[in-house]
Amino acid sequence: MAPAEPSAVERLFTEHARFYHRFFIDLLRYGAGLEALLAARGYLRSGMKVLDAGCGTGILTRKLHAIARRSGLEGITYHAFDLTPAMMDLFRRWMAEHGVTDVELRRADVLRTEDLPADWKDHDLVVSSAMLEYLPKDELARALRNLRGLLAPDGTLVVCISRRNVLMKWLIEVWWEANLYERAELERIFADAGLTVRFGRFPFPYHHLNLWGHVVEARRSP
Repeated sequence: MAPAEPSAVERLFTEHARFYHRFFIDLLRYGAGLEALLAARGYLRSGMKVLDAGCGTGILTRKLHAIARRSGLEGITYHAFDLTPAMMDLFRRWMAEHGVTDVELRRADVLRTEDLPADWKDHDLVVSSAMLEYLPKDELARALRNLRGLLAPDGTLVVCISRRNVLMKWLIEVWWEANLYERAELERIFADAGLTVRFGRFPFPYHHLNLWGHVVEARRSP
């Protein structure tokens, strides 16, 4: 069987993987903002299972790993998947440079989580950043249901996703060909996926990131 043609999203991030990391993660300080957000919320504890869905260059896992090391947490299982090999190559390079061996990485599609290893389930924390907006809007609820299925019964899903406003119209929707969302729209879609949500914000001194996106913390609905 011939290999499947790369999707438009995969082609986009294959061509611009390095630029994306340098511009958004480094220049706009998105990585530092994520670390401040994750640390402030205290999501991590020893012995938990963590999944980074649509990990890209691994920025969420990198920051969680740093928080765990700084806090003396041990025995955390890290899983991560993404669709684009070029992005994952940057993640693997970081792992090799820092001697990180406790992250299991796979190529996978959030719309086909059945392809993930059988033991990738019952995660205490599932995180996803700047990935779900690249799905067609009518597929978002399906993707969220898939992520819900990977959560432990009392697990937490944390999603950072692009916000609808005039600036993001040009920066994200036009330039990066992604969807933008209003808060009420996300509340409805998460509810359709069987998730109860509350919204957070990036803390000081990273308030500028709130102009870019929503921070959504979700749990399984009763």
